[in-house]
Amino acid sequence: MPALYVVATPIGNLQDMSPRAVDTLKAVALIAAEDTRVTMKLCQVFDIHVPLVSCHRHSEEQKAGGLIRRMMEENFDMALVTDAGTPCVSDPGDVLVREAIVAGVEVIPVPGCCAAAAALSVSGFDTREWAFYGFLPREKKALREKLLEIARGVPVAVVHESPHRVKDLLACVAETLPGCRVSVSCDLTKLHEKTVRGTAEEALALLEDNPKAEKGEYCLVLDMHGVDLPRSEEAVADIPLAARLMELMVTRRVSLREAQQLLAESGFKKNAVKAAALEMKKAWEDAL
Repeated sequence: MPALYVVATPIGNLQDMSPRAVDTLKAVALIAAEDTRVTMKLCQVFDIHVPLVSCHRHSEEQKAGGLIRRMMEENFDMALVTDAGTPCVSDPGDVLVREAIVAGVEVIPVPGCCAAAAALSVSGFDTREWAFYGFLPREKKALREKLLEIARGVPVAVVHESPHRVKDLLACVAETLPGCRVSVSCDLTKLHEKTVRGTAEEALALLEDNPKAEKGEYCLVLDMHGVDLPRSEEAVADIPLAARLMELMVTRRVSLREAQQLLAESGFKKNAVKAAALEMKKAWEDAL
């Protein structure tokens, strides 16, 4: 029975390529790659002369079944690689692996580099329990909701972010998760690798002072152990909107109009919030 090898490749420093990974790629009959141009360069460095076939996020649904059938019909081993790191970990490959499992093909990991594991190892946080979330939503409201969901579910989370959005992410973390500490790693294993640590506000300030912050790829570790979380929706389900508005006005020191906006941004229907505000105004007028 043929085997599918899931092979981790370097995330920057080519010296992280394991001897086993090199031997495996030399021994298989075919390499399924996220981008054949990227993998070709890797193969040239390590003198690997094996045919490559493209199998990326937008094509693996169509190609995976055919590749596995071909493996079985021609009885050969195949390797799966992505551009950098471990396949299937926030990278393509899970469809191909699933097709192999269904077909009864043995799937064998060849472990190695993983940005999430590398970032965790240098964070200094208690990482006995953690979860990986890949890239978070871009839209602010969805991002805030996701951050709250994460903080209520796990003590430590690892996420990826692009250099163009990392500052917005840190600003949203600071606003949504007061007390959250972060470890922000950029260009892991590469020449200009850098990790900054502290509160989300401190990390954001360091990035804003760095003119080269919008270069490289980021992996962030969020430590929620000291986060002051707002009450869950279940805990506040019975609180009237008027009371929520009053609480915001007192705790945030904002106007009624600003409190309305904050409630609407947190997911409450604008018409309902507006009606509650009108009720409050009427009650105040009647009390005078």
